Amino acid sequence: MKIFKLFKEDTWIKPFWGKYRKSLFLALVLGFLTFICGGALMFNSGYLISRSAAHPENILLVYVPIVLTRAFGIGRPVFRYLERLTSHNWVLKLTSELRLKLYHVIEKDAVFFKSKYQTGDILGLLAEDIGHLQNLYLRTIFPTVIAWLLYVFIILALGYFSLWFALVMLLLLGTLVFVFPLISMIVNGAKQERQKSLRNELYAGLTDNILGVSDWIFSQRGTEYNELHAAAQSELLKIKYEIQNNDHKRDFAVQLMFGILTIVLVVWTSSIFPGAHGGAANWIAAFVLSVFPLIDAFAPLGQAAQETNTYQDSLSRLNSLPKERDVEQKKDVKLTAPYEFKITRLNFHYADAQQLVLKDLNLTIKNGERLAILGRSGSGKSTLARLLRGDLQCSSGNLTLNGIPPAKLGDDICHYIGVIHQTPYLFHTTISNNLRVGNEAASAKQMWSVLERVGLKDLVSRMPDGLETIVDEAGLRFSGGERHRLALARILLQDVPIVILDEPTVSLDPLTEQDLIEMFVKQLEGKTLIWITHHLQGLSLMDKVIFIEDGRLTMSGSPQELAHTNQHYQRLLEIDHGILH
Repeated sequence: MKIFKLFKEDTWIKPFWGKYRKSLFLALVLGFLTFICGGALMFNSGYLISRSAAHPENILLVYVPIVLTRAFGIGRPVFRYLERLTSHNWVLKLTSELRLKLYHVIEKDAVFFKSKYQTGDILGLLAEDIGHLQNLYLRTIFPTVIAWLLYVFIILALGYFSLWFALVMLLLLGTLVFVFPLISMIVNGAKQERQKSLRNELYAGLTDNILGVSDWIFSQRGTEYNELHAAAQSELLKIKYEIQNNDHKRDFAVQLMFGILTIVLVVWTSSIFPGAHGGAANWIAAFVLSVFPLIDAFAPLGQAAQETNTYQDSLSRLNSLPKERDVEQKKDVKLTAPYEFKITRLNFHYADAQQLVLKDLNLTIKNGERLAILGRSGSGKSTLARLLRGDLQCSSGNLTLNGIPPAKLGDDICHYIGVIHQTPYLFHTTISNNLRVGNEAASAKQMWSVLERVGLKDLVSRMPDGLETIVDEAGLRFSGGERHRLALARILLQDVPIVILDEPTVSLDPLTEQDLIEMFVKQLEGKTLIWITHHLQGLSLMDKVIFIEDGRLTMSGSPQELAHTNQHYQRLLEIDHGILH
């Protein structure tokens, strides 16, 4: 079966089997003992009722069954509680580590993760796939293994009384344990796989369309938007009802099979324990009643089996993600000022493409230098920023910070480099928590100080709770310029020697853009400033300007030098000032 092959090649689930094997084994043993106690309780109860109805001469004749009934009656819920506690604890440990591993995978590849996956795919992984793997154990593996253990135990126990009847029960119970689950998996498995696929499509489609809902409305196509998802939802409900209908039929067949088992057991016990009352006849009720607790053990197997197709999809999706990469870290490496980037014959292409994004690049960025990197969209300037940050590694050539490749610094890179993106994100929490993203240990005094430096002190002080004011989701209560100022405040609290500005002002109006550029330059005085942009506004404040076109460095010099000597730069200035069209 496909799921066994997936488990064999799996790198997400298998590592935890060995790590938590004691808890896993204990959960299975407790589950087995739960059903043993349930069967033994009914067995003793049946014997006790039958024996008591025969008017025993002395209470001592039924004292042992009374004690056992009480013991098994207490044991069943106790073992059930301990089993649930152990199995759920095991599964929660598993899923928490899976979510942590998923976060690490996404975090390590965050710079190009969204180029491969939609937001809905991430939601599907978090909400559906991890949840399905949780159910894989609670609703499939644990019940199935426990049922198999009971199956073997029952056949061996019956073989003690009668070999031929043990063989009959081997076939009848085997139908419940193997045949019904197989049929259920064939009939409903494909439908459940389709159901999960539709849900994932809805996640992807809904998130995509919700993010662009304003465009749907402005284009007067709101009705079409609703109909688009109504059709998918209708198909999803149809499949759900078909699955439920098949489940009802299967459950009826399982109950019918248990009815047949009960009749067969009555016939068999009557043949080996003859008599209308007393003596051996007391065992008939004991054997017959012991069947009923087994319904809870064997009935869920069909449902468990049919969901394996869904789990296959979840395992496939998780194992198709990039491997969790351990970033090579230099031990005891502490970079000291002056900080200098050295780029020599750098070439870079993404793993899924052979075309070079950056070609034979040579560049030195000196300590404290203010460098502007110009280029059209897709020219490779943002890729260069990611290489400088250590998020990517060059395909060939060298890129070092004080002789060390940035990628080898691992998480320590945050002590040296800060980044302000085009759309800084503010979390749905307090302003103080948003600022402490730059420095967890920042005091209120430090936060007020940086807010004053970025021109937001008066704004925040007028808010209801000051620093403890809750920021709306994504920081929507702040304008674009204010969000960039808060992002700069984070960088000031972080106090790193190198700051990368990745087109932070591209969506702002010219006045706000100029104001922010001047503030960035003033507040980051003395730090190495690397500004990625395709605007020329504010370039006069830079020490050096380079131009990247089709991955190559085609222009380099000071703004003043280029404005007097480079025709290409002069033409760009004319276009930017509206002189040339």
